[in-house]
Amino acid sequence: MTQETVSAGRPARTKNSTRMIVMTALLAALACVATMVLPVPSPTGGYMNPGDAVVLLGAYLLGPGYGAAAAGVGSAMADLLLGSAIYAPATLLIKAGMAVTAGALYRRMKGTPVGVLLCGAVGEVPMVAGYWLYDALLLRSFTGSVAGVPSNLMQAIFGVAASTLLALALRKSSYVRRRFPAL
Repeated sequence: MTQETVSAGRPARTKNSTRMIVMTALLAALACVATMVLPVPSPTGGYMNPGDAVVLLGAYLLGPGYGAAAAGVGSAMADLLLGSAIYAPATLLIKAGMAVTAGALYRRMKGTPVGVLLCGAVGEVPMVAGYWLYDALLLRSFTGSVAGVPSNLMQAIFGVAASTLLALALRKSSYVRRRFPAL
């Protein structure tokens, strides 16, 4: 093995996998904290929060797979800690779906601010639709669950705007670009 493939006695691939797992755990924790920092109750019993910005940013930084793990686990953990355990299973799937959607599209479209904005907007579709459907299941009413859509749309708009600004700012850092080449 060459010096490039071995670092501290460990092959580069193992070192990179370990780094990605650690970064995934850190972004899951950040998604949890961002979700919990300012929960605003919504009409259907859920809550709005700034966590979507971290969900989308994690998808851009880590890619769709690791981003989905961070988004789903971190956001579901916040539901459990905030006393909204009934939403945790849905949140796990919905936020992971958001990250997969935004992360996969980001890999194809990155480059322009409009592209980042579009990736976030498309990534938020599973969130708005997912919680509408889950609320319909809980309320046994598709029309009754529409009450939560406006708050989810507001959360989506904030998440897209904040994640776009953060992604564009982070791209300017050569350190961040080296650590997260997908960004």
